[in-house]
Amino acid sequence: MNPEAQRCLLCKNARCAAACPVHTDIPAAMKLYREDRLDEAARLLFDNNPLTGITCQVCDWNRLCFGHCVLNAKKVPVHWYDIEQEISVPYLETATVQPGPASGKTVTILGAGPAGIAAAIFLRKAGHGVRLYDEHPHVGGVLRYGIPDFRLDKRHVDHLERILLRSGVEFRGGRKVTAAALRGTADALLIAGGATQARKMRIPGEELPCVLSALEYLEAPEKYPLRGRVLVVGGGNVAMDACRTAKRQGCEVTVYYRKTIANMPANTLEIAQAQSEGIPFEVLQVPVGVELRDGQPVAIVRNCENFTREDGSLATRILDGTDHEVPFDTLIVAVSEKVDYRLFGEAMPDLDPDGWVAVDPQGQTSWPGVFLAGDFRLGPKTVVQAVESAKTAVQGILDYLG
Repeated sequence: MNPEAQRCLLCKNARCAAACPVHTDIPAAMKLYREDRLDEAARLLFDNNPLTGITCQVCDWNRLCFGHCVLNAKKVPVHWYDIEQEISVPYLETATVQPGPASGKTVTILGAGPAGIAAAIFLRKAGHGVRLYDEHPHVGGVLRYGIPDFRLDKRHVDHLERILLRSGVEFRGGRKVTAAALRGTADALLIAGGATQARKMRIPGEELPCVLSALEYLEAPEKYPLRGRVLVVGGGNVAMDACRTAKRQGCEVTVYYRKTIANMPANTLEIAQAQSEGIPFEVLQVPVGVELRDGQPVAIVRNCENFTREDGSLATRILDGTDHEVPFDTLIVAVSEKVDYRLFGEAMPDLDPDGWVAVDPQGQTSWPGVFLAGDFRLGPKTVVQAVESAKTAVQGILDYLG
């Protein structure tokens, strides 16, 4: 037994559970673990979050459960994530889902990433038929086609696919379909696609072949045998995955980010791992152009400064007159991602002023019976947040279906 378990205070109003997006009942699971009732602990965790064996590996626990432990006041928070991995990762190998009594109703899910997987499992438990569509041939979304193998063993994703298929989910992979085409083919439709479009830096020279999108690179790194000096632009999880992948290909990698390391949105653990692997970070700097000099790509980089807006948010100002040149072989852009609204098809629900689809609190769009989860609901967020949005949408679907 992990000795960390004995340090847990089993708080009645646990801050760690409150900080978890899916509100994992950590004290209850910890108590079962202490009593050596591992199967019960695993089932409790899986029933709350079917991706618990995944999220406990890729979550930023420094900002979530670990960071909110009451013992943080004494700088000795409980390493719950270690125990969750001990409980949940092996459980994936044998986990099954028992479908509820057949309701006679079917839900179509568009997108087999974290939100789609979680929603499919919850809906099968409720007794509904589920048809799950994805453009890729296998289940997983970002788990399989975005997160590198060194951070997440794809065997765990294989187990999720097995769980879905054995539960009776009808998976229709390798198909590009739209919500408009699927609308009306089932009693409800859940759009759970991911943020699959890379945002551009919108700088001169970005169209050159030496500039890659991190999303396309991470989906199949073997197609891009990088060499020499690689610059990765961005400070999120995708940027960290890209720089660590390029490092493993033998490249000399440097990360450029317009804010400070403390303000990077990436998982703090992954930032620390990138640094421990010898990847330097050039902060408060950003490329503003790419040029070719006698066949050698060169990034025109400017310094930045951060300032606080009146509303308290942090912004960046690019400083004129600070240009300097950085030669490179490949530049990987990882400045953010966005959803592809073409997934809706010919017609689209109403959009709010920020470009997101208008929904009610349970994720239902202005199309009755059509719901959103994952990045289409939240924007590009984390795996565990996608699961939380799936739980909300599924409750909305259950209410809609009566």
